[in-house]
Amino acid sequence: MARKMFEKAGLIPGLQAGPKPAGDSAPAAEPPKAKTAPGTMMGFLTAQSGAVQEAEALKARVKSLEEEAPLRKLDPSSIRPSKWANRHDASFLTAEFQELKAEIAAAGGNVQPIKVRPAAVLNGSTPSAGPSFELIFGHRRHRACAELGIPVLAAIEEASDVSLFEQMERENRGRKNLSAWEQGTMYRRALDDGLYSSLRRLAEGLGVDVSLVSKSVSLARLPDAVVAAFQSPLDIQFRWAAPLTEAMQKDPDGTLTRARAIAEARGGLGPAAILSKLVGLPESTTDRPTSQALTISKAGKVAAKLTSDAKGRAVVRFEAGALPETKRKALVKVIEDFLKA
Repeated sequence: MARKMFEKAGLIPGLQAGPKPAGDSAPAAEPPKAKTAPGTMMGFLTAQSGAVQEAEALKARVKSLEEEAPLRKLDPSSIRPSKWANRHDASFLTAEFQELKAEIAAAGGNVQPIKVRPAAVLNGSTPSAGPSFELIFGHRRHRACAELGIPVLAAIEEASDVSLFEQMERENRGRKNLSAWEQGTMYRRALDDGLYSSLRRLAEGLGVDVSLVSKSVSLARLPDAVVAAFQSPLDIQFRWAAPLTEAMQKDPDGTLTRARAIAEARGGLGPAAILSKLVGLPESTTDRPTSQALTISKAGKVAAKLTSDAKGRAVVRFEAGALPETKRKALVKVIEDFLKA
């Protein structure tokens, strides 16, 4: 009743009388079905094509999400070292590196991620062959995963050359410090490549003392023959920069001759004794072997040498990496049993 009153007043539209449009109450007509085998097959292929496209779109989205993730597991072979890589091969033969490798193996991967940047773009396009990423820092973790044959956890970041260099240097200082020679080699390459215009600019960029940079670079610019006189470049110390540089300036021919003689003899001299010989100082009696060195071999390679010094003390010098930290207690037990017998 109320509705009719509102309709008469014109407040709501009234119901229109008249016949209903044809088909209003009839069910919707179904699309015609294919009557022939070719038609049926065409419908099937059309449906399959849509499913394939949807699957491909989903795969692309998943890949995009993976690339946007802050951390990814990468194949170590897809990562190349930076051209400023500052780890000498001897660094990967030390007991410390073997311990790191064992820790990563036990954990099933590197818990602390490395950092990489996409490989350099050449001529406006990414190279089609070769590694896809370049290391920013984490060379030891990357090397350990590569040797273990497992993926390496990595953060991916767009970084300039200067940013890469500074992040690498700061990371190394906060973790396993580089040797003096490795540090100097890194600084020398940065200067030679024009990343910094001077030693002072480099020191300011890294936040380190300019005198340390100067000493490091002096060591890295020593002739190869002088570096080869030491058992390992890692033996060279910062404080030796001045005497070695002075020796090369005052008597370059004599210093090089002594360096080659030391390398050829390759006796049981310690780093300090080698320095003394190079700069022409009297050899330290505590480091001078007084008997022919006896070699201890492993798999056909020299693993250690046994000598005695001027005071008659037996000295065993193991090559870098030949005696892992985990085996030292066992060696002590063997020596104790030997002496008892």
